[in-house]
Amino acid sequence: MLPDLSIRQLEYLVAVDDAPTWARAAAAVGVSASALSQGLAELERRLGVPLFDRESRRRQLRPAAAPVLAHARHVLGLTGDLARWADRVRRGVAGRVRVGMIDAAAVVHFPDHLQAFRAAHPDIELLLRVAPSATLFKLLVAGHVDLVVGVAPPRPDPQASVVAVRTETLAVYGPPGRAVGRPASWGPWVLFPAGSHTRALVVAELRRLGAPLDVVAESHQPEVLREMVRLGTGWTVLPTAQAEDGHRPLHGGRPLLTRQLVLATRTSATHDPAVDLLARQLRHERPTRPRPPRRRAARAGV
Repeated sequence: MLPDLSIRQLEYLVAVDDAPTWARAAAAVGVSASALSQGLAELERRLGVPLFDRESRRRQLRPAAAPVLAHARHVLGLTGDLARWADRVRRGVAGRVRVGMIDAAAVVHFPDHLQAFRAAHPDIELLLRVAPSATLFKLLVAGHVDLVVGVAPPRPDPQASVVAVRTETLAVYGPPGRAVGRPASWGPWVLFPAGSHTRALVVAELRRLGAPLDVVAESHQPEVLREMVRLGTGWTVLPTAQAEDGHRPLHGGRPLLTRQLVLATRTSATHDPAVDLLARQLRHERPTRPRPPRRRAARAGV
């Protein structure tokens, strides 16, 4: 028999994990500390598994409670999807869309698409979050964003549905005065941080070519990496669209590999018309702009 758990109890558990104190957790869910304690005690009773250890007067989540916490976050994400979907059904396509993009997508590839979407759907609140791909996919699965445009993950995630939207060329750039010759002469490196999807692609290709892999600095921001190359700190690998454009661009890069940008939605997400509208907009090569109203032909004598 399945345990009879309530959404409220799962919300209490997540609040306790997120908040620095028991009192702050209770305030976050709008109940008293005693009500929070009673709700979590009932959750433990229904599961038949202790979730907390007592340390002094404060209770701490046990490491063994991690599966319960992950389940709670997943259920709350799905429930939030359902609530937002019901609200949008009641109000048509009005509502809110939370989109996450890597900087290249937000600044280079899709700013016109986002602007056109805002103009065509003024009643939809569009919230944009810019972050690295790995962070955005975690937010997507947890239910904190509705769709993501980022670098294709190294391994398929069954909780994310992806479709390719752009292919970018990444090139090797050396400090001023250094010719991009044989791979054995490249480096040291200033790269995206370890753990990023692009860093994994770059490192795999550099290893395949036999290039040294001495990494002396890291940054998620292409502008920072570009400036470190200009200062002679090291070599880098960047999308050509970001390296060779804007203020103080780099030149003379050698194409190294391509990366695939994908549009991702949560596989288990409830159908949301507003999210679908934006997803269709982003899949177009050019943004779809609202048509101006047609003018009526002037009648004779007017």
